[in-house]
Amino acid sequence: MADAHQEPPIREEPPPPPYPSRATKPGLKRLLLTLTVLLSFIAGFPFLLKSTEIYRSPLPHRSIESLSGSLKSNRPFLPCRFHAVFFSSGHRLDELAASIAAAMKKRRSAAVETAVCGKCGAEFNVTVTMMAATDDDGEIGFLDGDDEAVDEMLESLLKRRGVEGGGGGRVYTVFVMEREGMRRVVVGKHRHGWIVGRVTESEAVEMIGGIFVEYFINGGKEGGEVIGENGEFMPVGADGRVVLSFSLLNADPSDWVYDWDFQKTGEIMMAPVVEALAPVANITLESQVLYHTPKSSLSYWDEKLRSYVFSIRDLPFFVNSNEWHLDTSIAAAGRTRVLQFVVYVPSAKECPLLLRLPNGEISMTNGYISPTWGGVVVWNPPECLGPTQDPLAGRRNTGTPRKTIPSMDLQKVFQVFVGQLRQLFGLKSSNVQTTGLGISNFVASENGFTEWELDVLFRHHACSNLDSCVTTLGSLSRLVQSLPRMIVMDEIGKQVKLSLEAASLAQHNASQGIYDASAVSSRKARALAEDAFFHPSIMSISYSSFEHYFAIYMPFFAPVSMHVLLAAAKELKRYKQERAKYLASRARTQ
Repeated sequence: MADAHQEPPIREEPPPPPYPSRATKPGLKRLLLTLTVLLSFIAGFPFLLKSTEIYRSPLPHRSIESLSGSLKSNRPFLPCRFHAVFFSSGHRLDELAASIAAAMKKRRSAAVETAVCGKCGAEFNVTVTMMAATDDDGEIGFLDGDDEAVDEMLESLLKRRGVEGGGGGRVYTVFVMEREGMRRVVVGKHRHGWIVGRVTESEAVEMIGGIFVEYFINGGKEGGEVIGENGEFMPVGADGRVVLSFSLLNADPSDWVYDWDFQKTGEIMMAPVVEALAPVANITLESQVLYHTPKSSLSYWDEKLRSYVFSIRDLPFFVNSNEWHLDTSIAAAGRTRVLQFVVYVPSAKECPLLLRLPNGEISMTNGYISPTWGGVVVWNPPECLGPTQDPLAGRRNTGTPRKTIPSMDLQKVFQVFVGQLRQLFGLKSSNVQTTGLGISNFVASENGFTEWELDVLFRHHACSNLDSCVTTLGSLSRLVQSLPRMIVMDEIGKQVKLSLEAASLAQHNASQGIYDASAVSSRKARALAEDAFFHPSIMSISYSSFEHYFAIYMPFFAPVSMHVLLAAAKELKRYKQERAKYLASRARTQ
């Protein structure tokens, strides 16, 4: 039996039209909306960059490099002029000048001359003149009498004759008067010395060259080894300020209590010193009195001296940092240097207290210095120098009334402090101790520093400050260039420019031989460079590179931006296809 079920016929789809067709024109709403979102992202990108922009004041990098190169190629040697005056005839002046210059070069150490900053140069400008023993105002005499009077008379003579430091640097003069009698060699407190007595021409040449080099150039230090020849003057802070803190320490107030009249004696005696060192540092004074301040080291009784003695090896343990609260200065801030000067009044248990030197002798000053820290002087009160000298006997007073250190004793103490300050600045405590070249006497200055010693300090400090300024500015320049995201405030740029101007002025003054003005300008240049380098805006912010910001913002913007870009591209493609359909359909109907 045949199957009556039949499958329905398959309906075939009509073939697609040969061309795509679209009857209506495609709209722009979706495209415009998508492009609006894309353009908003693109327009916001500059605002994003502006929001992360770092303000940087322009720094004169080329000027800093130029200053550094000039100082490295031409070390700042301050010019000096040397003048010898003979009160006798029969000398060939040109030959004498050449001989003195040769003697000076022979004494000068070539290695030290090239290493130490602030010297008088490689070549010496030496002149020799002859002068009669009379002048317009009368006879000069035989340079006899009081050395201070002779020193002032010669200074007045040089000023009248116009032999002063001018555009070519300071003039250092040595007078030579040949006559019968014992030879005397004196170095004055100004910028001259004199030789009187029986002396030959060759001996005079050697002495003159020695005085010029050893004292007027090197400041009395062998080889010119002044503190800071490596570029750092320890007694002066980076900001050019120094605080001299004077402390009176009563070891045991139950024995005696001493006070001092610091304003009447200390400030009056230190005022000339502060004024003399003003070009080198801005110095301020302060004082205090402390009690219950025993020393850390031990002393022993010396029966022969009838005193307690402590030696040099005990000095590192003398200062009792636990009991001596010395760092109480309110004037010292930032990079200001504080130098401590202590007057130690021992207790009755160890009084009198004396310092024994390494050679076995007792110190004349009964004090010592600690480099970069200050100095200590032990003052024994009169009570412990009475007839009772038994160390086992208790010499305590029945009461402890407040007493004042006698004015004469306090003056002697501050004279020691001035000598210690000289040592801290790299000079000798007293030139009287010098025995070389047969110097008979050094005329002391009222302010503790002679003019030729101040010239040495000014030259060295001017050169050292310039080196420190260039080093600091160079470090700042390299730091700014290495950190593109580093904030540089206008104040930093201004400080750098002022520092460069002060350094240029210091170089100009140095080339003209104006030592004090060069020291002042160089100190200002260094202080401004330090202020710029340690500006709070630099120290308080952590700087990040551009890659760091890119890594932070990319996880947020990359996904969103990708979707927006893909959507815009897709929508643009769709619009083009739909428009092509519409155009094709319109063309067929026509």
